[in-house]
Amino acid sequence: MSAHWHQRREAGGRFAIWLIRAAGLHAGRAFARAWLYPITLYFFFRRTRERRDSREFLDTALGRPAHAWDILRHIHSYAATILDRIYLLHDTTLDRFDVRVHGLEQIENEIAHGRGVLLLGAHFGSFEALRALSLRRPEVKLRVVMDLKQTRALNELLHALNPEVANNVIDAGVDPGALALSLHEAAQQGALIGLLADRARAGEATATVDFFGRAAQFPVAAYQIASMLDLPIVLGFGIYQGGNRYDLHFETLAASVKIARSERSGELQEWAQRFAARLEHYTRQSPYNWFNFYDFWHRPAQRAQPRSEPVAAAAD
Repeated sequence: MSAHWHQRREAGGRFAIWLIRAAGLHAGRAFARAWLYPITLYFFFRRTRERRDSREFLDTALGRPAHAWDILRHIHSYAATILDRIYLLHDTTLDRFDVRVHGLEQIENEIAHGRGVLLLGAHFGSFEALRALSLRRPEVKLRVVMDLKQTRALNELLHALNPEVANNVIDAGVDPGALALSLHEAAQQGALIGLLADRARAGEATATVDFFGRAAQFPVAAYQIASMLDLPIVLGFGIYQGGNRYDLHFETLAASVKIARSERSGELQEWAQRFAARLEHYTRQSPYNWFNFYDFWHRPAQRAQPRSEPVAAAAD
């Protein structure tokens, strides 16, 4: 069985990440993208577990045995979105990208109420691509919940490109009381609070849901947060379509979440299932955007036992 995602070591060294960043900024995107092919081959041959997990997922998502070409395409898509994070964080415009937005009116309707909005994503496509929303609505603050201990080298180098983005990160690794206070302050400011809701951190409460016809564990913290802070939930996925194209999809998952204490376990499971169903919908359409390179389904089962305090899902 593959290790829990939280135990996986960060791929690539600090120097390698710095080199890619430097090449991307100084030599241009076209030059840097040319290096994605040898990088893809390197990870295909060197990262055996990720290759195996990619194959297992693609077998399920494609409905047929995945070929080596499918796995290479999967890894290349991931590498391309990592490279594009450099430009999405560094550039003041998105002129180099063909960004097509779908459902923007749904999130604008929630923002118009003047309250915070919980923006849920996943390790699917590019969460940074959703930055296009902040360029269209610069008055709306985006606060992103991240576990800064994960992929530390990558996060440090990328955040150095845009310190303002780094300053708007809410660290999921702090104690629950401090995290709850940060989330409350962001909600009071009417911010978009972005977090990824497909992975649970070690020891975090989860619910068992159906995902691609198989039982999977999804975290439930996001729905606790939405209920406690009275926030609507909007889904946001930045789907990489190859080349310089990204399709941004927004849709309202819930205008309001009210979870009764007596029915908490069942209601949290229901909300997690709704999220999993919509994530599956988009993932079936764009399977090569699935960037959970670990054994997603076969983790030890853990029934949802929600905590009294919210613990946000971590993002890379």
